[in-house]
Amino acid sequence: MKFTTPPPQVPNVLLTFPAPHVLLITLNRPAQLNAIPSTQHAPLAALYDWYDNEPSLRCAVLTGAGRAFCAGADLKEWDSSNNSLSRKVQMPPQGFGGLSNRGGKKPVVAAVNGLCLGGGMEMVVNCDLVVASPKAKFGLPEVKRGVIAVAGALPRLPGILGRQRAGEMALLGRVYSAGEMERWGVVNWVCEEGEDVVGRAVGVAREVAGNSPDSVVVSREGLRLGMDGGLGMERATEVLVKGMYGRMEGGTNMKEGVRSFVEKREAVWVDSKL
Repeated sequence: MKFTTPPPQVPNVLLTFPAPHVLLITLNRPAQLNAIPSTQHAPLAALYDWYDNEPSLRCAVLTGAGRAFCAGADLKEWDSSNNSLSRKVQMPPQGFGGLSNRGGKKPVVAAVNGLCLGGGMEMVVNCDLVVASPKAKFGLPEVKRGVIAVAGALPRLPGILGRQRAGEMALLGRVYSAGEMERWGVVNWVCEEGEDVVGRAVGVAREVAGNSPDSVVVSREGLRLGMDGGLGMERATEVLVKGMYGRMEGGTNMKEGVRSFVEKREAVWVDSKL
């Protein structure tokens, strides 16, 4: 796969390209349950910016090496900083892991292979689609550690779960199964026992990447305006139509999608210029 610029180097992260137009990001601190140190958030944010700006990439998958997706913040580092005079590293606007508060342009699929706690959960609730192992565990245990989920999950959870279930998760700090999270609407698909969760997620990403890249970007923007814009449904629709939709209307991919339907053939998309 050819890129306009090389991908940025991110410590403790593996980058692979398992399918056309698909980026696989693997958090690679298995001994620390893929807890993310403070110095890693900004490089991860830069990685997602690179992904958004690379025309040949259309969907990303995020997973973790070993038995955890991400156990959240590195609490040993946090404890050390609490007991020192060292300056704390500023969290980027995109949030925990460069993802928990990301707006962005292109979709991210979470492949939750194991423990998904704290900041890991905050990243997942801001992903576009979620595939989980049947052994995955989810939760926001911050209240049990004297802190809170401050990287974006708390404002988003009521919209996903409803007020009472969001309160249960945030105020009790319990851990939940993949099946419970599927029933609550956090997880799209729970894999069968023994099924490769990353392979399943890459299959989902391939399906996304097979659609018009322009339509995916603009559809995602419409969803984001409805969830995070605080605009109301009518105003959000107006902003979308006059904004990103206006940039794709009548474009190459829109014309190709209609023409391919009329000609009863598979569409041949070009990389998005949005």
